[in-house]
Amino acid sequence: MLKPWQQRHWCIPQVSSEFVVRMEDLLDLYAEPLDPVRPVVCFDERPCQLLEETRVPQPVAPGKVARVDYEYRRNGTANLFVAVQPQGGWRRVSATEHRTKADFAQQLRQLVDLDFPTAERIRLVLDNLNTHTLGALYETFPAAEARRIARKLELHYTPKHGSWLNMAELEISVLSRQCLDRRIPALGELRREVAAWQTARNAAQTTIDWRFTCEDARTKLPKLYPA
Repeated sequence: MLKPWQQRHWCIPQVSSEFVVRMEDLLDLYAEPLDPVRPVVCFDERPCQLLEETRVPQPVAPGKVARVDYEYRRNGTANLFVAVQPQGGWRRVSATEHRTKADFAQQLRQLVDLDFPTAERIRLVLDNLNTHTLGALYETFPAAEARRIARKLELHYTPKHGSWLNMAELEISVLSRQCLDRRIPALGELRREVAAWQTARNAAQTTIDWRFTCEDARTKLPKLYPA
C-alpha cells in the first residue's frame, strides 16, 4: 500500500522549485528539537456539519447492535480551528460559527497571549487559505495591537497542493475519528465534546512522531525536484 505522501504526490499538477523550497523549510523545522522559547505550532481548520437525530437512537442491547435512523435534521455548520504543538503534546480546538479573517485573528491573539505567553517567537505552520495572513490582524485590531501580535509570529506556509506537510491535518484526522464520528446537533454540544477530547489528549501528552525528512524527500520523491 502506498504511503499518504506517495499517494498525494500524484496530485501535484506541476513540480516547481517553490514547492521544494517550502517543503524543505517545513521538514527542517520539524527536525529541530523542542524549543519552549520558539515553539513550532501547526494550525488548520475544518468545517463541521451540525446534525440532529429525528428519531431516538436505540442503544446496544444483549443480542442487538446499536441502531441509528438514516434520517437527520441539518442545523447548519460550524468551524473547528485546530492548533497543535507536535513535539510538546499540546493541542487546542476551538469551535466557532464562522472562519472569517476576524476569527483567524482572534486565534492568533490567543496563541500569543494565552497559549504561549512566554514564547519569544511562535513558528506557525499554515496552509495557503486566503484568511491565513497577518493582514487579518490589521483588519481586526488597531494597528498597534496588530503589530504587537504579528511581531511574535513567524509564518511558515505549506506548498500549494502540499497541505499534507502540515501536521495539523494528522491531528484533525484523529479528532474526526475519535470525537466527530457521530451526529452532533448544536454548537454548544460540539464545544463541550471537543473540549473533553482536547483535555484527555493533552493530559496524555500525545505527541506526533514525524519521521519524513529532507533526505527522505530527495530519495523517495525525486520527481519533486526539477531537473
